[in-house]
Amino acid sequence: MQIDDFYKDIANALLTLYQAFPRRVPLYVEDLIGREGVDEFGLPSKRHLSCLGALLWLADEHYLRYEARIHYEAIDQAVLTEKSLVRLTRLVGLPEASEMPAGVMRIKSSMAHQMREALADQNSESIAKAVRAFLTDTDRAPISKGVT
Repeated sequence: MQIDDFYKDIANALLTLYQAFPRRVPLYVEDLIGREGVDEFGLPSKRHLSCLGALLWLADEHYLRYEARIHYEAIDQAVLTEKSLVRLTRLVGLPEASEMPAGVMRIKSSMAHQMREALADQNSESIAKAVRAFLTDTDRAPISKGVT
């Protein structure tokens, strides 16, 4: 389903940029969705164009910045905006194991970790839920003492 691909593309793009932050990096569609064939006119597939559209949408909505588009292949010099960084590092729930060091709890409680786990599970409903929470900036959990 196209909207499920949209959520997956957004999660993959955001996490790729999160891992590279604060470096500016090229974000290739092929790295996010794999190699897709071209049509009889040599144009990228609908799936490829949809992923590129998701990247451009993220930029239009101020979740990322980029310097240039590399034809249909990528966006160049992409980086997360402050808005995205804050949302990805926001705490959304504390793990059950309270004996974890504060740094580990902070990482495992972040929106980025929730998105990464949803992608790893390959559950489209979990991915959609995580991305929707990111986009709407909801589901804030209270921050416990000792976790910064």
